[in-house]
Amino acid sequence: MAHSKLHRLASAPMTEFDFDRPIDRRNTASTKWDRYRGRDILPLWLADMDFACAPPILDALHARVAHGIFGYTEPSDTLNSVVCRALEEEHGWRIDPDWLRWLPGLVCGINLVCQAVGSPGDAVITATPVYHPFMSGPRHQGRELLRVPLLQDGTRWAWDLDALASLVTPRTRLLMLCNPHNPVGRVFTREELEPIGRFAQAHDLIVCSDEIHCGLVLEPGLRHVPLATLGDDIAARSITLMAASKTFNLPGLGCAFAVVPDAGLRQLLERAAAGIVPRVPTLGFTATAAAYGHGLPWRHALIDYLRGNRDQVTARLGELEGVGVSPVEATYLAWIDLRDRGLADPMRFFEDAGVGLFDGATFGAPGFLRLNFACPRATLDAALSRMARALARG
Repeated sequence: MAHSKLHRLASAPMTEFDFDRPIDRRNTASTKWDRYRGRDILPLWLADMDFACAPPILDALHARVAHGIFGYTEPSDTLNSVVCRALEEEHGWRIDPDWLRWLPGLVCGINLVCQAVGSPGDAVITATPVYHPFMSGPRHQGRELLRVPLLQDGTRWAWDLDALASLVTPRTRLLMLCNPHNPVGRVFTREELEPIGRFAQAHDLIVCSDEIHCGLVLEPGLRHVPLATLGDDIAARSITLMAASKTFNLPGLGCAFAVVPDAGLRQLLERAAAGIVPRVPTLGFTATAAAYGHGLPWRHALIDYLRGNRDQVTARLGELEGVGVSPVEATYLAWIDLRDRGLADPMRFFEDAGVGLFDGATFGAPGFLRLNFACPRATLDAALSRMARALARG
C-alpha cells in the first residue's frame, strides 16, 4: 500500500466540523436506530454517536479501501507508536509497545480477562451500577460475581471501600473498575483511585480497568488518571482496556486494546485467547491509527459540542419535579434518577412518549435511565421536549 498517500490524506487540515448536521441512520441495520423501525421513537439508548467520524479517519479508510486487498493484518509498528505517544501526551503514561495486546472489542476484553484470571468458581468483584458486561462477563466465564453498591451522596457517586472490604472473599481474584464510569459519568480522582489500588494490593487482586471513555472528559479542570500510573505494584497487577471506538465513533470497526505491563499477565491473556478470540479487522487498525494520530482537533470540537448537550440535558431535566440528573464529568451518557416519580416501567413510559432510553435495571439500578446525548442538538431538543411533556402529563 502507498503509505505516503495514506499519510497525506490522514494529515489533511480540517477546520470545521458540523455536529448539527443530521445523518439519517434509519434502515441502515443500525442496532441503535433499527430497534424502533417504523415507530416514531428517537433512540437515545445505545452508546454510539449520531455524528460522522473525524475527516482524517474517513480519509484514511478511503485510502485503505482503494488499495483493494483486505487480507489478515497485524498491528503495525506505526500504530503501536501512535498509541504509545497518545497515552503519554494525553495522560502522562509512558508505556512499552510490548505491553499492547489488540482485541476485536472491549466487551471481548472484559470476558477474556474474566477467563484468564483465576479459575472457575473464583470471584470477581465490582461496584454497581455499572456497564452491564461487568456483570455478565464473570458469569459467562464461570466466576462468582460480587457486587458492591456505589455510594450516592446527592447526585455524586463514589466507591464504598468499607463495603468492598466486607464483601471480598479468599477466592476473589479480580477487581473490575470502570473509569470514567459508565453509566454514572464520574471521573475518579487520584485520591479516589489510590485506596482502590491499596485494596487490590492488600488482597492480591488483579485489576481490570475499563478506561474506554478516557478521551471524553467533559468537565473543565478534570483529568483522567490511568489506574496503572499509580505505581509499579498496581501497574504490575493491572490490565487496562481502551479503544478509540467511543471517542471517535468507531464501534462497528471492532478494534480495542489492552495495556498489560506484566509479562505473566500477558501470557495468561494469550493462553485464554488462543483459538477463540479473532483477529482485529484491517479497517479497525486503519481507523484507530488515524484517530490517535490525526483526530485531536475533531475530538476537541466534539467535546465542546457534547458539553453543550450535557448542559442542556442537566438544565431541562433537572428542573422537573422528581427527576435527578447525575453530574456528567465524562462520557456522553446522562444518568437519570426517576425513583421519586414512581413509574412502574420508566423505559416503556418514555418509549410511549417517543424517546428510547436504556433501562437502568440493566446496569443494576432499577428506577434509573441512561440517556445518550451524542446527537445533533435538534434531535436532543426534540427528545427532551417529549420527555418533559410526558412527565407533565404524569
